[in-house]
Amino acid sequence: MCEGLLPLKTRGLCFEVRGKQIIDHIDPTVSGNDITVILGPNGAGKSVLLRLLHGLLEPSAGQIEWGGCRIDEGLRKRQALVFQRPVMMRRSVAENIRFVLSLREFSDRHERLEKALDLAGLTAQANQPAPRLSGGEQQRLAIAQAMVRDPEVVILDEPSSNLDPVATMAIERLIEVARGEGKKIILVTHDLSQAKRVGDEIIFMHNGRIVEQGTCAGFFSNPKTPEGRAYLDGALLL
Repeated sequence: MCEGLLPLKTRGLCFEVRGKQIIDHIDPTVSGNDITVILGPNGAGKSVLLRLLHGLLEPSAGQIEWGGCRIDEGLRKRQALVFQRPVMMRRSVAENIRFVLSLREFSDRHERLEKALDLAGLTAQANQPAPRLSGGEQQRLAIAQAMVRDPEVVILDEPSSNLDPVATMAIERLIEVARGEGKKIILVTHDLSQAKRVGDEIIFMHNGRIVEQGTCAGFFSNPKTPEGRAYLDGALLL
């Protein structure tokens, strides 16, 4: 059993659909308990990469290793993936969290439930049907559900997409809480301002490849590739 999930390493990672390379021979290494932001235009392969890393998709070629171990069900339980559109059960907010807690043996389920509701700012809505929550509230619930299991890695796929600024800041506060608890965050976003606010490391993707990887400050102040400069200028299209 792997003692820790980091570093994350991939070697020659590929994912092909009907002859098209969605992920094309990438070899990133990710480590450190900080926030890695994945940027790139639509169709760059960002969301597919997240699903590969979480083991929801099988690579066409190459390897993925978390802490030197291949991804399996045991490793997946030590990380959490939050989708852009959260899937809520047709039950109350509290019951949605209780269901997640029931998947593992916790002796302090009640305390974890109360903490998750408080973290999401949804204590007053605990008995409200989850599908009736606003988009921002549903996303906060999804992140709280992810964190209630104490994962070592939290993977977020555009968690604030289509949310207003107030809801976006609430999501970013949850991300900062997760980082403060020592969790590794891997975040896909199209919001460049958000990437600047929360990111420590940037992975920039284009056409299924990783074009740049470096510090957030370095990428935004001095991108090293024409594609990176074009993207920041709003001129990069697939």
